[in-house]
Amino acid sequence: MRNYGKTTLYEYLGDKVVYRNLEPWDAELPGLRQLATALGLPQGVIPRKNENDYARLMVKLLEAAQARRTGAALRQLVYVGDTRLLDGTAFDNLCQASRWPGLAFIAAENGDPLKIEIELHAQGGQVFLANRWAALEEFAGYVGDHGLPVDESTVVIVDIDKTALGGRGRNGHVIDRARLQAVQDTVAALLGPAFEPEAFRSAYDRLNRAEFHPFTTDNQDYLAYICLILGSGLYELEDLLKAIRTETMKSFHDFIAEVERQRAALPAQLAEIHADIFAHVQAGDPTPFKAFRRGEYLRTIGCFGQLEDSAPVQRLLDEEILITQEVRQAVLAWREAGALLFGLSDKPDEAATPTPELAAQGYQPIHRAETHALGAG
Repeated sequence: MRNYGKTTLYEYLGDKVVYRNLEPWDAELPGLRQLATALGLPQGVIPRKNENDYARLMVKLLEAAQARRTGAALRQLVYVGDTRLLDGTAFDNLCQASRWPGLAFIAAENGDPLKIEIELHAQGGQVFLANRWAALEEFAGYVGDHGLPVDESTVVIVDIDKTALGGRGRNGHVIDRARLQAVQDTVAALLGPAFEPEAFRSAYDRLNRAEFHPFTTDNQDYLAYICLILGSGLYELEDLLKAIRTETMKSFHDFIAEVERQRAALPAQLAEIHADIFAHVQAGDPTPFKAFRRGEYLRTIGCFGQLEDSAPVQRLLDEEILITQEVRQAVLAWREAGALLFGLSDKPDEAATPTPELAAQGYQPIHRAETHALGAG
């Protein structure tokens, strides 16, 4: 592994980036409200990355970005991501919504011998699955050899989380650790002396398993809130697990509604934070625990570029959120070939961008934050 020095995602994406709220950082591009109106979608609803409406919105946004830079219509799609299910589904939906032929590269690094599989997907799309980020170089050649030469009619979509930043299997654990620390910091601050670290970790680790994703919807805001309520003593972990498994408590919405009915039993500070989160949930906000997500931003940005350039590679991998050099190299080449580049993140805006007060102090959104690029070499 080689350290390629410090850079930013802005180097190749500019501000052509959206986080979960689907509001582009490029202020000249249309945002969610305008796009939803054009498509006849309900206002105030933010589709998730694996949903058809997300793909429909993104196609409109990409077409608007293309219209600003060239008269050429978009005709083909290249997608780079890290999860077979989520990114594979997002890729399929984009191909169907746009009718563009597409190729996708999805990687998660492991210690096994190099393995590459090619799957056929919807609309003739092909997904290139690999267990090495270095296989992206082979994929770049595959794109040109299979009737999809990259040019001005090509859009290249780059997933940010655990792809462009913190490549899955190589460096993604630093992203996870920052988020977990933010959950713990937030819950500890709200519970004060009542906070028990071991009980918190037990609750978090057990409820964060795939078994309970139907209940939590794999939403970290929901999980952080549940851990907070368990820490307050209003519920016991084993009682909650039993209620979930027997389906006497079917969803997170059932849980928070039950807490609302017992709000008077909560200490004053917790009752206040519960009321705020409950109101956001009732309004359909997928990121209702704002204090946690703002803490996550600070923990995350604190892992960007803080080490010296001379730091050992393993220390960089263990302590910094790194730019994946193989992604950077491929995407820069595609930019030179004329492609439109766009970055997608499912990370909540509150966890990826500074508050106005922090921005005034010089803090940056994660796509503009400088850190080391690391890759094979």
